[in-house]
Amino acid sequence: MNRKLGFIGLGNMGLPMSINLLKANYEVYGFDTNVEVVELFTEAGGIGLASAKDVAMQCDVIMTSLPTPQIVEMVYLSKEGIIYHAKKGALLIDFSTVNPDLNDSLHKEASTLGLRYLGAPVSGGVIGAVNATLTIMVGGDKDDYDSASEIFGIVGKNIYHLGLSSSVGTRLKLLNNLMIGFYTEAVAETIVLGEKMGIDADTLYEVLSNSYGQSRIYERNYEEYIKNNNYTPGFSTNLLLKDLKLAKGMADEAGVSLRIGEKLVDLYSEIAQQGYGENDMSAAYLSLKDTCKIKQL
Repeated sequence: MNRKLGFIGLGNMGLPMSINLLKANYEVYGFDTNVEVVELFTEAGGIGLASAKDVAMQCDVIMTSLPTPQIVEMVYLSKEGIIYHAKKGALLIDFSTVNPDLNDSLHKEASTLGLRYLGAPVSGGVIGAVNATLTIMVGGDKDDYDSASEIFGIVGKNIYHLGLSSSVGTRLKLLNNLMIGFYTEAVAETIVLGEKMGIDADTLYEVLSNSYGQSRIYERNYEEYIKNNNYTPGFSTNLLLKDLKLAKGMADEAGVSLRIGEKLVDLYSEIAQQGYGENDMSAAYLSLKDTCKIKQL
């Protein structure tokens, strides 16, 4: 319990995760480029620092939760980055969803400098981060995983050590989000078509939830967002699109043709271009309704 923890990236996921660590009486140092979220972090008992470099220099365990692979690479590998300023022997844990090759290169560079690294992407959205029910998919050395098990148990519920490869968790996470892309569009198409047929959306949900059409994404997207006409992002369209592009890249490398998956990249690009990029991904439903209106005209 005496280890100093660092958390870089105090956004929709990182802030509640770091707050759960504070509630568990850890000393947590944090940084984000958004001053407002750093203030929320300090109000919860965290110690805000001026840069990622400062966090790296202070802490024994350094966690990151960042929105894109490009930002992750910069935060870790730039001149002022984590890897070049962390204490020898420090444990680096990246909760972000990146391309698998980046996990592998960060692990290699960290090892060269006497640091430990785990790729540990998460699933469960903002609600999972707040309630500490996240699924965490960890790749890396077993001893490093064991040393972080208490931390994982505080921020998540379903924790998996998937192997020694630092990128194995990311590969699994991208497969998960590929399926989320399928399901989210399926939910949108099903509800819009049902409504056009005069079927009440609540009735449709009730019946399909007790049929093979049931899915956790249907439950999430309908119950939490569509039903309430609230599209404040738990997981934005732009982030889903980013992950679908990464999944397509992974498939290309493996020589696998994603017959639907490749079309999903174009589809969610169109949804984002319609103005729903910063909305929750469930706004695919609104996008389709808009498209139907245009066709009717």
